[in-house]
Amino acid sequence: MGAKPPFDFDADAPEPADERGFFADQPARRTAASGERRFAPKPALKDADEAHYHGHRDRLRSRYRDNGDTALADYELLELLLFRLIPRRDTKPIAKALLDRFGTLSGVLGAPPALLQEVKGIGEAVALDLKLVSTIAHRMLKSELRGKKVLSSWSQVIEYCHAAMASETREQFRILFLDKRNALIADEVQQTGTIDHTPVYPREVVKRALELSATAVILVHNHPSGDPTPSRADIDMTKTIIDTAKPLGVSVHDHIIIGRDGHASLRGLRLI
Repeated sequence: MGAKPPFDFDADAPEPADERGFFADQPARRTAASGERRFAPKPALKDADEAHYHGHRDRLRSRYRDNGDTALADYELLELLLFRLIPRRDTKPIAKALLDRFGTLSGVLGAPPALLQEVKGIGEAVALDLKLVSTIAHRMLKSELRGKKVLSSWSQVIEYCHAAMASETREQFRILFLDKRNALIADEVQQTGTIDHTPVYPREVVKRALELSATAVILVHNHPSGDPTPSRADIDMTKTIIDTAKPLGVSVHDHIIIGRDGHASLRGLRLI
């Protein structure tokens, strides 16, 4: 047998299952008997350190309980959420790092898990929990639209589409299918493309509308570049869908383009 390696892991040292435990590199220590260096588990926080961040958490929760979200900055709201996801760590630096990276709360919650994990302190479990919050928020917005007359709830339509698509890193082509009262029947992502292109097939759009007995549709897609200005290809594609759908009794109310900081309506711009 060969010589024992100079570094070995302490067999008795528990390892954290994920990033909810301690994240810092574990310091090496020497055993008294052999002088070998072994990695020890991170020591418990000192009482003063524990009191510091636990006291901060209590104060933040009290402010939220007494005054609601208006009393808190965006990073503090994110901290409140991270308290539950990372129970044994000061989460303020992580919350600020997330906002620095993704710009807004919407950007944080809409970011892909792989990108979230590039922020120090965010591992797979926390990234998936953040995406769960995002999914719940989208479902809430969608439930507010279902059954309503969409054209009279236009601000909610824009809010929902922005929440669902603004932070996507690839183009998505989404369709809102409406009944004869212009109430929402279904909302479906028909195609997902690249960073600057999504293939759209007008016949498939109309076919799906007929399958759902929809009499009107609203087309929606996002521009990952952030600029919602419609391109010539966007305009031409929309006109092709209109020409294909009209003889079959399906109206195209609008085509909305979503960017990170706004949206564009082809109907509002009088491009269709």
